[in-house]
Amino acid sequence: MAISEDSDTRAGMSSDNIKGLILALSSSFFIGSSFIFKKKGLKKAGAAGIRAGAGGYSYLYEPLWWTGMITMVVGEIANFAAYAFAPAILVTPLGALSIIISAVLAHVMLRERLHIFGILGCVLCVVGSTTIVLHAPQEGEIDSVSELWDLATEPGFLVYAALVIAAALIIIIYFIPQYGQTHIIAYIGVCSLIGSLSVMSARALGIALKLTFSGMNQLIYPQTWFFAVVVLTCVLTQLNYLNKALDTFNTAVVSPIYYVMFTTLTIVASVIMFKDWAGQNGTQITTELCGFVTILSGTFLLHKTKDMADSSLQSVSGHLHKDTEEEDGFEPEGIPLRRQETSRLP
Repeated sequence: MAISEDSDTRAGMSSDNIKGLILALSSSFFIGSSFIFKKKGLKKAGAAGIRAGAGGYSYLYEPLWWTGMITMVVGEIANFAAYAFAPAILVTPLGALSIIISAVLAHVMLRERLHIFGILGCVLCVVGSTTIVLHAPQEGEIDSVSELWDLATEPGFLVYAALVIAAALIIIIYFIPQYGQTHIIAYIGVCSLIGSLSVMSARALGIALKLTFSGMNQLIYPQTWFFAVVVLTCVLTQLNYLNKALDTFNTAVVSPIYYVMFTTLTIVASVIMFKDWAGQNGTQITTELCGFVTILSGTFLLHKTKDMADSSLQSVSGHLHKDTEEEDGFEPEGIPLRRQETSRLP
């Protein structure tokens, strides 16, 4: 038994897994930074024109937004490459680092306060991610895109994909027009649902390209191009609704909620399509789930402490505003200090 577990540990830290780990870490840094650049660009564009949350596209003329977009593209390319070398259960949880980076940079650059318990949340995210990484399964051997297509067309995954697409369409058609400006779950829900499909397609495409570069050309198969089209469609949809979420709600709230939903759905999709847990025992699976719960706890702390920071800031600002109005002889008009109220979340 000890020999078996030691073998599993070595397999989990194979050269391919290490490559995927390094790529995933660099991806988290770039993506976490991109949130801040895009947020600053959206705020600047919203001050001069129609906000993205209201259907405007003036942010397309903002250099800061494009800086964030380029940074995100670099991060997504690194993330895409990571999936070609390592399983989603190893790569996806490392997105917690992008939450930490975006929260810290938002504290410094956007004046979005990070409470002391928010720091504890960041630590929990790191601990949970480390736990999952250390117990991640070995990447299965796939020799052709035809094998990937067989996995994608199994009944279990087809049912999952149909449910995801149906849920995303219902949210877009019925919920976003009514609740998009007040409930963050609407925008983030679409991003996360579609994102789980984009990761599965990106992983399939990445493996196909890796095989092609190793001498086994997979570009001659139509399945490779189908996966590429799905990736492009899903990513464009994600970007559209992520922009709306960032423009409407606080960055330090968008990032953790998006991470939790996206990671959960991606792991579920990967377990269904690639059967990541097929070669693991109950102890390993339970440890990975405990690591994921630890990450959820960290993101919850980040979310709630952001509410506390915003509430205290608004309370102080409200008292100062009231005192100023009374001194000037005018009554306060009751105009909200900020549009991005985290207390409006469901």
